[in-house]
Amino acid sequence: MAKKEFKYRGKSLEELKAMSIKEFAELVPARQRRSLKRGLTDKQKILLNKLRKGETNLKTHCRGMIILPEMVGQTINVHDGKSFIAVRIVDEMIGHSLGEFTYNRKRVSHSAPGIGATRSSASLSVK
Repeated sequence: MAKKEFKYRGKSLEELKAMSIKEFAELVPARQRRSLKRGLTDKQKILLNKLRKGETNLKTHCRGMIILPEMVGQTINVHDGKSFIAVRIVDEMIGHSLGEFTYNRKRVSHSAPGIGATRSSASLSVK
């Protein structure tokens, strides 16, 4: 069974890569469109220029960067607040932001109560 060809709003990946950012902005949802029409920030422009040059092992804090068609196939290390997590860009990610693919909150796991937390904890041994 052959893999289905990727289409985004009726456009193939090659057609999307041939578009300018302004033309691509007309295809994405309203939030992303408004972000792209305002223009990229300085840090986002630096990241995009490094991607275009073909640099590898890129690290960024730009979690709000909209994934553009020319980014497909790249691996970007996105900061999650503590460390950098490698994100491999695939065609289904187009139009989303980089931060959607890195979790920045851990699950809360509680252990034993601390000393002074309750009246009964006074009888616990001090570690």
